[in-house]
Amino acid sequence: MKFLRYGAPGAEKPAILDADGKIRDLSAHVSDLSGAALAPDALAKLGAVDVNSLPVVDGDPRLGPCVAGTGKFICIGLNYSDHAAETGATVPPEPIIFMKASSAIVGPNDNVLIPRGSEKTDWEVELAVVIGKTAKYVTEAEALDYVAGYCVTNDVSERAFQTERSGQWTKGKSCDTFGPMGPWLVTKDEVPDPQNLAMWLKVNGESQQDGSSKTMVYGVAFLVSYLSQFMSLHPGDVISTGTPPGVGMGLKPPRYLKDGDVVELGIEGLGTQKQTFVADR
Repeated sequence: MKFLRYGAPGAEKPAILDADGKIRDLSAHVSDLSGAALAPDALAKLGAVDVNSLPVVDGDPRLGPCVAGTGKFICIGLNYSDHAAETGATVPPEPIIFMKASSAIVGPNDNVLIPRGSEKTDWEVELAVVIGKTAKYVTEAEALDYVAGYCVTNDVSERAFQTERSGQWTKGKSCDTFGPMGPWLVTKDEVPDPQNLAMWLKVNGESQQDGSSKTMVYGVAFLVSYLSQFMSLHPGDVISTGTPPGVGMGLKPPRYLKDGDVVELGIEGLGTQKQTFVADR
């Protein structure tokens, strides 16, 4: 099942995508795609609704983030062996964890703001895991039981803020609009192997990233279990699991985004995003 949210920012409504690619409104059955509504059994109940009985959403509405009420936006750094190699970094002995502010979350096709003073705004297509029920001290074997589904994220990064301004990575990752999410929350039953998904990203129509989640160092089940040893994971929390090679900082010479650039990205079975990057004046 593919769930989504549509409408103006802050006033999105829940919906489901039907077999013909039409958006069907779910407002009569759930207030939003957040909290308890993300539990696997709750999503299954929504999926059992007769989709053809739901109202069709006309036109081409704005899509919001596919999940509401995200408390924690957790990211994993250097989690692809080939991406680590392109940046000259060593794969860490344990996952690198950093947080992205929830205020960075926007819809999959919203404009992304290049922050004031930025000279090194970069792109990163990533597979994100959406938590469906509270996970604490879970084993790797049971970890996927706590997953609601998956979605696409663009872990937009300002590299100078991230690595040249001292301190931690978070300030280079958390600028407003640096977390496009969606278009859909795809339930885990439609993603039998999250470790074998093609991933791609283009800048102004030119291919930059063309990879696969199979080169992920620490897989989804491991990451959910690992993180749950340090903090409780709650429904709506998002784990962005790292990016394959092809980011701007890894090019020779490096290439960064500028006002007017268009970034398109997608993951096999999870949909696509398209953002115009705009200088934040």
